Amino acid sequence: MGTLTYTATVSVDGYAADADGDFQWSGPSDAVFAVHVARIAGVSTEVLGRKTFGMMQYWENFPGDAAATADEMEFARLWRGIDKVVVSSTLTEKDLGGCRARLVPELSLAGLRQIVDDAAGVVEIFGPTVAAEAIRAGMVEDFNFFVVPKAVGGGLRALPEEVRLDLRLVEHETFDNGTAYLHYRPR
Repeated sequence: MGTLTYTATVSVDGYAADADGDFQWSGPSDAVFAVHVARIAGVSTEVLGRKTFGMMQYWENFPGDAAATADEMEFARLWRGIDKVVVSSTLTEKDLGGCRARLVPELSLAGLRQIVDDAAGVVEIFGPTVAAEAIRAGMVEDFNFFVVPKAVGGGLRALPEEVRLDLRLVEHETFDNGTAYLHYRPR
């Protein structure tokens, strides 16, 4: 039986993407990326939506050329080894490109519970839209936020509207670029 984790990189005003859908402002420094590599090493299953899946295809097809860092190479290797559940009503199996992914046209809370129960370890739900119902339902057992020192003024919220959470901080780290890693668990 697995555990359900939600990870997001957010602006100080709580957004995962700005009003234009841009998230380039959230690009990690080398030190922050190293934490992502260590974190992803413990993930057995990734649940993600269509847009996030498309973005993460970069790591599925990472070229690993001479300019690649050791952390990039390791992240790509780890990413390719993770089972992925892609939530999309518009993608087809062919769109998955033969990676370790299965397609689910819609994700119910019962379906997500089954994914977590069947997993050997950490199940990470990735992306605010696909994670919203699980967060509202209190299913998420760990929250990992990488807070970037930028305010973007609006856009895609990292947490769903009107959700109320009572969390306790279990781990934190601050990086030279001002990014703060905050790991919370529900009380």
